[in-house]
Amino acid sequence: MSAEAQATAFIIDDDLDMRGSLQFLIESVGIAVVAYASAAEFLADFQPSRSGCLVCDVRMPGMSGLDLIEHLERLGSHLPVIMMTAFADVPMAIRALKSGAVEFIEKPFSAQVMLEAIQRALADDRGRRASLQAWDDFARRMKELTDKERQTLAMLLSGAPNKMIAARLEITERAIEGRRASIMKKLDVGSFAELVRHVTRYELLFPGEKPVFSIT
Repeated sequence: MSAEAQATAFIIDDDLDMRGSLQFLIESVGIAVVAYASAAEFLADFQPSRSGCLVCDVRMPGMSGLDLIEHLERLGSHLPVIMMTAFADVPMAIRALKSGAVEFIEKPFSAQVMLEAIQRALADDRGRRASLQAWDDFARRMKELTDKERQTLAMLLSGAPNKMIAARLEITERAIEGRRASIMKKLDVGSFAELVRHVTRYELLFPGEKPVFSIT
């Protein structure tokens, strides 16, 4: 399995003993681990395409864990982050969660608590990546529609009946039915309701793409 495809737990902690203990614990259940002593060291090696999760201490020399996840958020990273600290307080936890942390764990913690948090984070990352891949595939299929199919789709989504669309486009109703069948096949949907849901979601996810709702 490639490094990009393999789910990895990225550990950042300036405490050498903690890094070593976490690495041993996580590797013991078959999860790949890469450990770093600082946020700067992690960022130098950071690749947004790599799947996994980040296990990060809050208080570290240089860039703190909180500053790091805020920086990753600005970079557009969706890597699930588990924050850990021996000095937790409510404002710190709120800031971490608002910045996108999926878990906030106080030291000392049990091995089971950490492993369960990591498993949840990895599952979240897999689900998000699968969803993004599915929508990327749908976006590709949308681009395969011809201009005439997009025009017909826009009118279908406006609620116009086949007879009205046919008159507007000066073609037969049978031709409209043929275009509708072709659209549904290209977009791999099984019903008109599914077509509406998918195209509406597509418009929200890809607002910069050529609109399909314009019927001019």
